[in-house]
Amino acid sequence: MIWERSVPLKRDRRREIGQVGEQAAADFLSKQGFQVITRNWSTRLGELDIIARDGEALVVVEVRTTTSQRFGFGYESIDMRKQQKVRRLALQYIHQQRITHIPLRFDVVSVLLDQERIPKQIDHLKGAF
Repeated sequence: MIWERSVPLKRDRRREIGQVGEQAAADFLSKQGFQVITRNWSTRLGELDIIARDGEALVVVEVRTTTSQRFGFGYESIDMRKQQKVRRLALQYIHQQRITHIPLRFDVVSVLLDQERIPKQIDHLKGAF
């Protein structure tokens, strides 16, 4: 009997690359003094990659991971629609956690991996949107 993969190899590769990038971003943020509260918080509407504290601010971090610069940096792929989706999800998170009176910021961490999937460049854009 021949087994077929239910998930294409390309999707598995993208998921793995994304996970490597998110781990690199979380490690990077921790070294910068951020307190990572949660990762991959999700609802039926979508997922927030990283939620962290930076001093008094609650920071929602969108992570973009790439393996080349052929199409630009990862942060360049965050369009207005994605920004709006992240904002809506952040409001859901704040409401669910009953968080009030805390400044909210949206950052982007762009991770560029080399061929061995080791981070070779990490860019952190504070207050990106």
